[in-house]
Amino acid sequence: MVVRLQNTIRDYAWGSRTAIPELIGVEPDGKPQAELWMGAHESAPSVLPSGDSLFDLVSADPSGVLGEETAAEFEGRFPFLAKILAAEQPLSIQAHPSRAQAIDGYARDEAAGIPRDAADRNYKDAWPKPEILIALGEFDALVGFRPVADSVALLDALGVLDELRALLLDGKLQEAFTTFMSTDRDAIRPLVFALGEACRAYQGSEFALETETLSRLCEEFPDDPGVLAALLLNRVRLERFEAVYLPAGNVHAYVHGTGFEVMANSDNVLRGGLTRKHVDVPELVSVVDFEPLASPVLHGVEIAPGVTEYETGCEYFAVRRFDLSVGPTKVPGSGPRIVACVDGTAAVDAAGTEETVRLSAGQSAFVRGTEGPCTLRGSGTAFVVSAR
Repeated sequence: MVVRLQNTIRDYAWGSRTAIPELIGVEPDGKPQAELWMGAHESAPSVLPSGDSLFDLVSADPSGVLGEETAAEFEGRFPFLAKILAAEQPLSIQAHPSRAQAIDGYARDEAAGIPRDAADRNYKDAWPKPEILIALGEFDALVGFRPVADSVALLDALGVLDELRALLLDGKLQEAFTTFMSTDRDAIRPLVFALGEACRAYQGSEFALETETLSRLCEEFPDDPGVLAALLLNRVRLERFEAVYLPAGNVHAYVHGTGFEVMANSDNVLRGGLTRKHVDVPELVSVVDFEPLASPVLHGVEIAPGVTEYETGCEYFAVRRFDLSVGPTKVPGSGPRIVACVDGTAAVDAAGTEETVRLSAGQSAFVRGTEGPCTLRGSGTAFVVSAR
């Protein structure tokens, strides 16, 4: 079975009002459109032409939809979720738990009787949420802790926050992060004001991207400790088809841009700042990886003409990009697959049949896990996400 999916657009406040409408070729309605979901997550599953949701289909027959091996490995749950993400405003600073941490945290929240849809619940499910974001145009993000020496150099250039600088020089990155994330909003406001003034006064070039982002954050979040945490994170500007991979514990925040995002099929987010949503600093710190990340940008590797693979080592998904102008090619992977067209057109041909699903930009197709290899052709760019 190869079928076109009908997908849900989530209207989170930080979403772009134009990017997703422009991608799918419709007039903007003036409302933010943040994420277009493709998959079987229970909160917004894709719908098949039959009218059945992909979540219900998987729930009714895991082995028949996912394939026996995938169904057994992932306990009958669809293993991944794909999205088009369009950020006009910064998302929260956040991190995601490992599998063991998610199992433990979910059990604790269940035992405490916290409703699963409660705003103050930390763990919505017992799954981790490793993810990859592949830029579809220029994309700005904060990703992982920068090497400590780089953070000290930034603070020296700005001439602010001597307390933070002293903690970093003593090698106390975790203490520095925890201290500022735990600071009262009233106490944060003068620090953020001073930081904003320093960024606007900065005339150099070495930290131009950092001060550009920090100035914006200081204006939009004047009493938020996440602004100070941003000083400790790598400021990344991705070009088209460059990526960042975010394993468990990676502290990050998407700032602006449109990308293709793939993650394990989870909704576990531990927030730390740039938000008015629930923040649990001790729980966040308990899952964070404080090892500095010197090279956060991931480049795809061409494995065949027109086929680029993003190597993450993640057990929940594999992602490949297809330049369809090269010519028809086989859709690799095993288990369930989602084919997402992001520009031009794409056609998915099921093996051994005359069945063809035609896609335009922003549309996607589902390939059942028991389906053999398919052929992908067309004139645009498509991503294929598979279980492995």
